Amino acid sequence: MEKGAKADIRQPAQTLGRPSPSFRLRSESLNALRLRRVFDLFDHNGDGEITVEELALALDRLGLGTSPDELRPTVAAYIPPGRAGLAFEEFESLHRDLGDSLFGASDAIGETHGEGEEDMREAFRVFDEDGDGFISASELQAVLVKLGLAEGRSIVRVQEMICSVDQDSDGRVDFGEFKHMMQGITVRGA
Repeated sequence: MEKGAKADIRQPAQTLGRPSPSFRLRSESLNALRLRRVFDLFDHNGDGEITVEELALALDRLGLGTSPDELRPTVAAYIPPGRAGLAFEEFESLHRDLGDSLFGASDAIGETHGEGEEDMREAFRVFDEDGDGFISASELQAVLVKLGLAEGRSIVRVQEMICSVDQDSDGRVDFGEFKHMMQGITVRGA
């Protein structure tokens, strides 16, 4: 996309309801980390680009079904000529512009520790599907399956993932363990 050019950013479909406040975290470092993880998950073939088809597949798996034809007009404005998809930088630009369109311009200067903590709790709640304050192996598996990740196919693998984070050996991940794990993540290419 040329400098200064703005893509047609459409409002979310009525079926999606109100946009989630977790779309853009207030913590810029956590947002960049999370966005890189999302990019890597959506890049189904691992080639470093997300095609419109990969984006449509990922959104469909998350229950936000849309066709490639519906996405193409918006996403195409961010794909440089001669490329088949979005590199991370273009994906980041698309995400930022969508966030600005939906929520207003970003202002990370006013970020506080409490806001970052709340963002982390919000991320935890994505996995804690029953709201009991813990992430069980079955809850983690359900999220991994929704994302189409191979790790979700084996409960044994999911239990190993839980054990690698479970500091008190109760077979579940509480918020403190989740937070500790998230703070120690390094993401390829970030």
